[in-house]
Amino acid sequence: MTRLNIASANAAETILEDGLIGDPVPLWRKTLGRLLRLRSGQVGLFIIGTLILVAIFAPLIAPYDPDQVLIGVEQVKRREPPCIHLLGCDASRPQHIMGIDGNARDSFSRILYGTRVSLIIGLTTVTTALIVGVFLGAIAGYFRGWVDNIIMRIMDVILGFPSLLLAIAIVAVLGPGIRNALLAISIVSVPAYARVTRASVLSVKTFDFVAATRVLGGSKWRILFLRVLPNAITPIVVLATLGVATAILDAAGLSFLGLGAQPPTPEWGTMLGSARNEIFSAPHLVFFPGLAIMLTVLGFNLLGDGLRDALDPRLHT
Repeated sequence: MTRLNIASANAAETILEDGLIGDPVPLWRKTLGRLLRLRSGQVGLFIIGTLILVAIFAPLIAPYDPDQVLIGVEQVKRREPPCIHLLGCDASRPQHIMGIDGNARDSFSRILYGTRVSLIIGLTTVTTALIVGVFLGAIAGYFRGWVDNIIMRIMDVILGFPSLLLAIAIVAVLGPGIRNALLAISIVSVPAYARVTRASVLSVKTFDFVAATRVLGGSKWRILFLRVLPNAITPIVVLATLGVATAILDAAGLSFLGLGAQPPTPEWGTMLGSARNEIFSAPHLVFFPGLAIMLTVLGFNLLGDGLRDALDPRLHT
């Protein structure tokens, strides 16, 4: 048997052992089954699934338009506390589950529509940072040399600044607004994905099946994107899931400071910022947006922890 045949045989054995091909159960199905057996995964999926349903059906669930001023429409006052008839609120008063905000709008409707904004922010920023970071990290890890040095030194410079402060500086230069906030959060998130991708690619490129593909004449780019990167994606998926929670928190922080989503956009951070001086006189205006942020971040963190455990082969041997 020639050296080429030996290398090919070793590569095939490695692939079969890793479950990449020849396995009757796809990797995604195995991962989903393990995830559903983990308590953190179950709770995380439930919270995120509920948030997605709320975001999709917000126009059907919300009793009012999020920007509708109710003075002159109903007998309401600004910053009126919650009124729930089942909990003893006078039936003659209009029901507002989460009260009325400082502009006489229904807080419950704004919280529901805010779910859309926060999920879009989190998913958009993570997708953008993921594409750029994975591409740069894969190139740096596979080609090494001067390419690696240039890319990673740039990532080190970005990491040298606190992420939220750097995002604030970028938005301050570009101007306040949700688009500039998305861009700023994406930029500060790129180094994390680049570093994790680089480390994973450095590990995978030493496997036998990569050497076999190289011996068979595969080009560098084909090997990188069709052989190395698909097998280095596991830690990136976990990081991206956790990154959604971080992006939502950063976006809420920028909006709280007046640099992110601008009024009257129903964004949770903006709602917190506009009511921060009324925490004692109208605590419901701070409590419910804060609770929505906490539950969303908790859901993505629990899902990320569950994915990490489900994708760890050491826990399922």
